[in-house]
Amino acid sequence: MAAKDGDGWTECSQGHRHWGLHGASGLLVVHHDDRGVPYVLMQKRSWWSHHGGTWGLPGGARDSHEDAVTTALREAREEAALAGDGLRVQGVYLDDHGGWAFETVIAESAELLAAVPANSESSELRWLPLPEISDRRLHPGFAATWDEIQGEIRPETIVLDVANIVGARAERGWWRDRLGAATRLLEDVSRLRLTHPVLAQWYPRVVAVVEGAARSAPAVPGIQVVGATGSGDDAIVDVVRQAKPWERVLVVTADRGLRERVHELGAETVGPKWLLSQLGG
Repeated sequence: MAAKDGDGWTECSQGHRHWGLHGASGLLVVHHDDRGVPYVLMQKRSWWSHHGGTWGLPGGARDSHEDAVTTALREAREEAALAGDGLRVQGVYLDDHGGWAFETVIAESAELLAAVPANSESSELRWLPLPEISDRRLHPGFAATWDEIQGEIRPETIVLDVANIVGARAERGWWRDRLGAATRLLEDVSRLRLTHPVLAQWYPRVVAVVEGAARSAPAVPGIQVVGATGSGDDAIVDVVRQAKPWERVLVVTADRGLRERVHELGAETVGPKWLLSQLGG
């Protein structure tokens, strides 16, 4: 293992030449303004580089010891002087060419971070509003995947109706120890890699609402635990109401009345089986 041991040209099974012996990744940073318009930080490649003069993402070859997120953040720092502080990774899109892959790491930024060319690979860096991106001369690899990726750049939150899911899970004796059953569920979810129809890796915000005897459930890494002081349904509705208008919210519950209430606020719903099937039952 050594820094830059991924530098070099290779060929995929489709017969295309690619930079990155172990694959490559890039960082797609998105910021939504107060009106909900997405802005993406785009890089114009220097004239001398591969596909010079085109617009794409800061990125490059992955070293053998790195994952996609580590590579994308490192390349953004090297090419755009962009620190990873303040970014929240939402997911990874995999463009697999067979024997070689480019992974687009999607990250949310709360502001339009300052970014300037930090080495000779970039001639310009600019935050572009979503409608203007397709008007640019795009890097062919970015252009080939952009139509699919752009549908996945808004932040996503999953809200768990823990009492409802625990009931559907029906562990033996769960009703006698609701706190223990809720805690086990949260711990299992925290270790789960949730599946997504488009993204190879998905990191939504997860908010778990607990109520009644389970209200004192402890904090779990990667999950925001909300203890309902009254009705659990009311607490879930409050969580949904606090979401930004452009944010996708998915509520996991089988409660028909709750589903109707959150649908009125623009949220989507799935039943507990969606989650429990990924947990193995």
